[in-house]
Amino acid sequence: MPPFSTVPPLAELVAPPSWRTVDFISDLHLNADEPATFSVWQHYLEQTPADAVFILGDLFEVWVGDDAVSADFSAPAPPIFENRCARVLAQAGRRLALFFMHGNRDFLVGPAFMDACHAKLLDDPTVLAFAGRRWLLSHGDALCLDDLDYMAFRRQVRSPGWQQAFLARPLAERQAIAREMRRQSEARKRSGMDYADVDLEAARQWLQAADALTLIHGHTHQPALHDLGDGLSRVVLSDWDAQASVPRAEVLRLDGSGLRRIALTCA
Repeated sequence: MPPFSTVPPLAELVAPPSWRTVDFISDLHLNADEPATFSVWQHYLEQTPADAVFILGDLFEVWVGDDAVSADFSAPAPPIFENRCARVLAQAGRRLALFFMHGNRDFLVGPAFMDACHAKLLDDPTVLAFAGRRWLLSHGDALCLDDLDYMAFRRQVRSPGWQQAFLARPLAERQAIAREMRRQSEARKRSGMDYADVDLEAARQWLQAADALTLIHGHTHQPALHDLGDGLSRVVLSDWDAQASVPRAEVLRLDGSGLRRIALTCA
């Protein structure tokens, strides 16, 4: 097995008895160049019947620091895209429980932004105790062990020293770096290069350590239900792209009847 496969510390969240329905979404990659996906997401958060929404990473295409949001994002129709996102989150966070987990694109989302949006930051991974079961939640990138270059990059950018140095740069410089990284990422996608999937044995180890049967994660953009044997499984969330030739915007909903996928209208 590739290195870096140890089970990380497991946080735990016990759902209050009042919760009846929870939603999971991930990999929306919100950015100002794709307004259709933003609109679908906004409408979804305004209308969902869920008591809690768990955003399991990569809500944003890129996040260069909480100072990308101006001090007041409550004014009507703020021109800054990050402010528009903040306003949508804050409105949702006032009426339901809202949780956010870092992805590989928005790992610099910080507590200041979460507090302003009435959201709670989750550790990756986190065990959710709900509906009489334990569910293991993760973005999923830490389990893609075969992508050795990415795992080395992940360790670097998740280190406090790197993040402190990056956030000390001027905002405009950070935004320029992010644009270049996004350009490189898009070029890699167009090249047809294969991406590493989740390491199945590592996923099993995580589930066993968590005393959970089901892992819910995103990151790979390959929605599916995978049988891991011995009653264990992993459920992969869909990415969102309302402007694709076949639009994608999907919610994984969990209630007393179990898990089900809900495809949102992208008209």
